[in-house]
Amino acid sequence: MIQKYNYWTFKKVLTDRTCDHIIEYGKRFKSTYGTIGGLEQPDKLSKKQFNFLKDKRKSDVAWMDDTWIYKEIHPYVDAANKNAGWNFQWDASESCQFTKYNKGQYYGWHSDGWQEPYNKPNNPRQHKKIRKLSVTCQLSDASEYTGGDLEFRILDDATGKTKDFLCVEAKEKGSIIVFPSYVVHRVTPVKLGTRYSLVIWNLGHPFL
Repeated sequence: MIQKYNYWTFKKVLTDRTCDHIIEYGKRFKSTYGTIGGLEQPDKLSKKQFNFLKDKRKSDVAWMDDTWIYKEIHPYVDAANKNAGWNFQWDASESCQFTKYNKGQYYGWHSDGWQEPYNKPNNPRQHKKIRKLSVTCQLSDASEYTGGDLEFRILDDATGKTKDFLCVEAKEKGSIIVFPSYVVHRVTPVKLGTRYSLVIWNLGHPFL
């Protein structure tokens, strides 16, 4: 899909107080090992499967679905969707993923979306829908860690080759980055300290 903008950023729109509150609130929830599609239950994986998972991702996550968080973030999803010219139809969100990257943790190259819609007949808000717009909220200050960079891998239509871009804004506490869920991205290994972020996947009907 050809588009002018592959991601849209809002610099430091969440206050330090809001970011700190989300961090402290997220710490109250039980954290689990971050997973990838098809390997969602680490305690039931074979050694080979778990090693494959660790090669792709190392992070700790907790899940939240509080209305106040969505009310805080959804306006930026709408604004980015319009400002970037994507104009995707979307009408639901998954649970918020509170993510902690400690020293040595990372998330390799991946995209959040896939072609097959959810088969969740017991969840009409998500049933037969796909991830369309991903959101990353930067909760940590850049002084609190090194590494842990958010990068995007974008196809250059002129050359047919991919280019990697560092999302500089993702280093600034309170920044929000919105991008189509099919865009490939990663979080590089944290070298020192801890990086906290909040991720939300927003859903809509499949593209025609």
